[in-house]
Amino acid sequence: MNGRGRSGGRPTLEEVAARAGVGRGTVSRVINGSPKVSDRTRAAVEAAVAELGYVPNRAARALAANRTDAIALVVPEPEDRFFSEPYFSEVLRGVGAALADTDMQLLLTLVGSDRERQRLAQYLAAHRVDGVLLVSVHADDPLPDLLDELGIPAVVSGRRTAAEPLASVDSDNFGGARAAVDHLLSRGRAAIATITGRMDVYASQCRLDGYRRALTDAGKSVEEELIAEGDFTEEGGRLAMAELLRRRPDLDAVFAASDVMASGARQALRLADRRIPQDVALVGFDDSVVAQHLDPRLTSVRQPIEEMGRTMALVLLQLIADGARSGAADRPGIVVPTELVVRDSS
Repeated sequence: MNGRGRSGGRPTLEEVAARAGVGRGTVSRVINGSPKVSDRTRAAVEAAVAELGYVPNRAARALAANRTDAIALVVPEPEDRFFSEPYFSEVLRGVGAALADTDMQLLLTLVGSDRERQRLAQYLAAHRVDGVLLVSVHADDPLPDLLDELGIPAVVSGRRTAAEPLASVDSDNFGGARAAVDHLLSRGRAAIATITGRMDVYASQCRLDGYRRALTDAGKSVEEELIAEGDFTEEGGRLAMAELLRRRPDLDAVFAASDVMASGARQALRLADRRIPQDVALVGFDDSVVAQHLDPRLTSVRQPIEEMGRTMALVLLQLIADGARSGAADRPGIVVPTELVVRDSS
């Protein structure tokens, strides 16, 4: 390896392509960390890079492609929720794993107020990042539409509607909730309540629909007084559970739309001297570390959050690599399966 090309100067991208027996664009995709390259091709390109001693001029490459080599992970939530909810740290871990072998810099941005949202909009309008990962988006959030208008590649974790126009990675919220309630019905529970997430979040709507469907498929009526809205926080779960007990003291099971809310519900049940699961069975959603550390251990719907974060990042890298060639038809909507993990609480 002498670090010099045929011209005697620095090896060029074209020389690497010729040595590897591939096109210039393929070499570029390998160097930029695109997932859309076969293992065999990637190995050939990497071998050619090593043999020639090719060193990509990162600054020149970014400038020529109008690139910043940075992507933003945007979470439209205040700091306290970001640091208290295990969901976000698992997404972040997955994104980081996907970007570990690339040149991409990850910028974490929390948007908890209108002022922060406006400041972010100005930052994005200046095209200071190559793409954006959006996590926990509310139905009325203008950021996704802004990204579309600006032509910035974006991937949403959790669709805003069934007809999400942006690329998205979501879990089977409907199927997971239905499986949770089916499980409670199979245990002979008769008055099954639910604590929903915020209803401006599409995942919350899907989990509530799954709850309703399981009951109707079992020939049971859906009683609105057994449905209480939460906000994905522990305190919200506690307050919703207290309200449900006030409305229906005879309830014998609860499906909470997150493990964190299930933890709050557990507090309210303990205060009301209700034993779990003897008096009231309890099921959560996420299968986070919270589920495994509660006493009793929490039955929960597992969604592969870290894998979802990794998939989001890989999809975004592909959208960035495709550039102007990608259109609405190239924006995938990926739904990953969920799994009910049964533990002591039910």
